[in-house]
Amino acid sequence: QVHLVESGGGLVQAGGSLRLSCAASGNTFRINDMDMGWYRQAPGKQREMVADITSGGSTNYADSVKGRFTISRDNAKNAVYLQMSSLKPEDTGVYYCKADGEWNDYWGQGTQVTVSS
Repeated sequence: QVHLVESGGGLVQAGGSLRLSCAASGNTFRINDMDMGWYRQAPGKQREMVADITSGGSTNYADSVKGRFTISRDNAKNAVYLQMSSLKPEDTGVYYCKADGEWNDYWGQGTQVTVSS
């Protein structure tokens, strides 16, 4: 089953902004007690952590996005968000949502973000 669905990706010019959403599907799948994260994979590169948010709300960011990206969560909506500002061409890649479950990690299908120069 697919439990996480990302959306909000697209093509944007350098300096622009995008807001990514990650929605947990299914009435019995809740993210309340899960640490969540956003990862990205650029062409020819390994997947890297972009931002994490714990079940308690504490956040952590990759150095490359600090001050530009903000991760947030809304447990009532069963969703996690990534607000991206001042986008750079090097931010281009497929962005994935991750949930750290009790027994398994869950991943979304990814959403493409392309930043043009």
